[in-house]
Amino acid sequence: MNSLRLPAAVRATGLKPTHRNRWATPAKRLAVAAAVTLTLTGCASTAINDNFSSTQQLSKERLGADVKWLTTDADRAQAQSDVDAMLAKPLSGDDAVRIALAYSPALQAMLYEGAINSASATQSARLPNPVFAFERMVRNEGGMRELELTRALSFSVLDLLLLPSRLRLAEYRQQLNRLTLATNVVQAATDTRQAWVSAVAAQQSLRYFQQVKATADASSELARRMQAVGNYSRLQRAREQAFAADAVAQLARATQATRSSREALIRALGLNEQQAASLKLPERLPDLPAQPKDEATVAKAAMDQRLDVRMARANLDFVAREQGLTRVTSIVNGLEVGVRSKSETGLAPKRGYDLSVPLPIFDYGDATRARAESTYMAAFNRTAQIAVDASSQVRDNYGAYRTTYDLARHYRDEIVPLRKTIAEENILRYNGMLIGVFELLADSREQIASVVLAIEAHRDFWMSDAALQATLIGKPMSSMSMAMDGGSSAAGR
Repeated sequence: MNSLRLPAAVRATGLKPTHRNRWATPAKRLAVAAAVTLTLTGCASTAINDNFSSTQQLSKERLGADVKWLTTDADRAQAQSDVDAMLAKPLSGDDAVRIALAYSPALQAMLYEGAINSASATQSARLPNPVFAFERMVRNEGGMRELELTRALSFSVLDLLLLPSRLRLAEYRQQLNRLTLATNVVQAATDTRQAWVSAVAAQQSLRYFQQVKATADASSELARRMQAVGNYSRLQRAREQAFAADAVAQLARATQATRSSREALIRALGLNEQQAASLKLPERLPDLPAQPKDEATVAKAAMDQRLDVRMARANLDFVAREQGLTRVTSIVNGLEVGVRSKSETGLAPKRGYDLSVPLPIFDYGDATRARAESTYMAAFNRTAQIAVDASSQVRDNYGAYRTTYDLARHYRDEIVPLRKTIAEENILRYNGMLIGVFELLADSREQIASVVLAIEAHRDFWMSDAALQATLIGKPMSSMSMAMDGGSSAAGR
């Protein structure tokens, strides 16, 4: 007895024919093909869950926050409760990221869009359904009525032969979807952390601008009174009034910056109106770390773990695999086979099959093959450039990170303490009647201005820290561009 040697994909279905004749008819072969397809293409929901689990794992390991997919009313109610609990106290940066990744409607929409792409990839791996055609013809001749019935069942043989390629394409699309979803999650987390840093820093600066205005108002009122008794010139009073007027404008800008940064954070978190009203922020940004990240440690970060590098390599691998397929399909791009049954009145039924294949007469595939080769070389060079960009971006963002750290520490350890010492000495001089009140107020303005610049330097460091973390994961972020004129946003300059 001769056994039929089937492909491994068919053997995996568990079907074990014992004689070649059992698989001889096209109808039975079509049934086997359908069984193979069902086995290999898998379930859409399984792929969706796998992609989400992969993103969730990356978020835990690299971001320290858990991505949650709210698919039921119970999940949404629990998320609402968790958010309310976190908003009951001043919101930390880590809690802000947790809310954005577990509650934000934008993030939830992103997860569902990922599910759409995953389902589409699963669908692309499935063979087109076979086509059934039915034809009924009636002929009246010499008073006799003859009925002719034709039934045909056909499917694309080429699609079946190219099933492994379709599966590879579907797997590539799934992998691309996983990496894209992970990249979007990293972007959401980074945007949220930077929005939190901006909101806290703006709120912290606002308090000092309020002090600037209070000092300016006191100085302007004193100048008015001294001019009224003849102890101050008109020019001296005008200078104090001009400073007071500038302080009003600075306070207005600081107030709007605080409001705008707070609303940007609310949007990143996805808070409703009631939750936004209960949002409380810490009084100040976290302290600088005792030591900055080591450059050598950052440089050793595995570039092959970056999401953009992995995405480029997956694309290159897929294009390389498809080169051989293109050489075949550029010549034969269609092959269909079908079984037919025809019956006529008074005649024995007819059964058979048909085969159709396009002839490569006008298009013999040279352009398709040339395009495939160029596509591969473009992907190869793009992957090489992405690897170069990855290393450069890490160095660039680390440079910004280290510069902002050194500046923030310089303000904290040098400039602010010196301004404080000067203020204390001037108070002693004022008490000893060695300087006047206006000199004392001017020095107070200088001290407050230095504190505001220190806050901005502190803010820039934490913004650079978030950008560096995102760059190491693989979502390139622009390095901090620091203005050389630090006095543009400070008071009293």
